[in-house]
Amino acid sequence: MNIVVTVKQVPDTWAEKKLDAADKTVDRVSVDNVMNEMDEYGVEEALKIKEAHGGEVTVVTMGPAKALETIRKALSMGADKAVHLTDDALHGSDALQTSAALAKVIATLSPDLVITATEASDARGGVMGALLAERLGLPQLTQARKVTVDPAAGKVSIERLADNGYALVEASLPAVVGVVEKINQPRYPSFKGIMAAKKKPLTTLSSGDAGLDAGSVGLAGAGSTVVDAQSAPPRQSGTIVKDEGDGGVKIADFLAAQKLI
Repeated sequence: MNIVVTVKQVPDTWAEKKLDAADKTVDRVSVDNVMNEMDEYGVEEALKIKEAHGGEVTVVTMGPAKALETIRKALSMGADKAVHLTDDALHGSDALQTSAALAKVIATLSPDLVITATEASDARGGVMGALLAERLGLPQLTQARKVTVDPAAGKVSIERLADNGYALVEASLPAVVGVVEKINQPRYPSFKGIMAAKKKPLTTLSSGDAGLDAGSVGLAGAGSTVVDAQSAPPRQSGTIVKDEGDGGVKIADFLAAQKLI
């Protein structure tokens, strides 16, 4: 099995997120950056499939030089190799541009299976899997809480998480599968894994190396941009209702004043 997993470096969940004042893109310089938590489940599932059926796992990411930290973590978890698409020209790319760039890279790897997370915590667009599937011309299975691969039959099936249970969905390989956090428990990188990661193959590509037209990526050509943004106002203290036998009336009056009743 030739498995590709997409990963992304994002601002730490607990960091105070803000936009760069110069171009209104996410500020990734002044905060700690980590692997998108949802991507850890994708890497773990890829490793489990490899352990069951053999093959290799390739991690693909697009991001600045700092994203190498996220690549190293995926490699230390057990991935075999990685491709890092990095170029200043890619800065500010929107989801459509990003998917086009990643698809270019992934297509050269001829994967049997592409695994993505449901979403990234910095944007929460939740569209990358669908965009990649469309650009690669592959079937997409989404919201997978369990993945079963049958390489001999050329099939992949999943239990697709739903509000009222799950649905069984099947597709022919190659395919794109999006996983949810309920699918597994990601392993912690061992010391041996961390040391081994330093020697694993890492291919670094510029936009030109990937065959991308510089004008097709980046903030200047993005189809969606942030025009303006303001910080949320500080939270004000709430209204305290002291019950002196008429608490219900006071609450009703308050709700009526807010036009809630």
